[in-house]
Amino acid sequence: MKECRFCKHANREGFFFCEDCGQPLAEDKPTTVLTTQKIDEEAYEWRTSYGTAEFKPGASILLRIVGTSTPLVLKPADQITIGRLDAEHNIRPDVDLMPYDAVEKGVSRIHAVIVRSEDGLLLIDKGSANGTHLNGQRLVAQQPRVLRDGDEIRLGKLVARIFFNT
Repeated sequence: MKECRFCKHANREGFFFCEDCGQPLAEDKPTTVLTTQKIDEEAYEWRTSYGTAEFKPGASILLRIVGTSTPLVLKPADQITIGRLDAEHNIRPDVDLMPYDAVEKGVSRIHAVIVRSEDGLLLIDKGSANGTHLNGQRLVAQQPRVLRDGDEIRLGKLVARIFFNT
């Protein structure tokens, strides 16, 4: 584990930036602010690094809302609804994001679901008004996408990271 010198978050091995605050995890080197260089996108070979998609029996899901210090621990179920509470219409998602400014950030009442598959997890946008993004790509409503350990999800403007806690 590498501890972030800025926010003291314990990061998993292999990460170069803090999973919580995004600061570099450089070894005792001062952070230098450099001007961003424009890259030639056509000459750059794009590579993506994915975590495991395997969700082992007995594992739980850690949902770390960006900007908060304590992750939400979700117990695996066949389906977990994510959204915001609307008591007036008796809409009660399994994961209520109201404490995280859900209305201001454009989270729908039933925004998305996490569905357990045979050996993994799937994320499905439920036709939300402001969309669900997985690692920067907007999901098509009602079409499942595989969730992997370390994935970033965005519900409207609310950003979170998903971790598999084995």
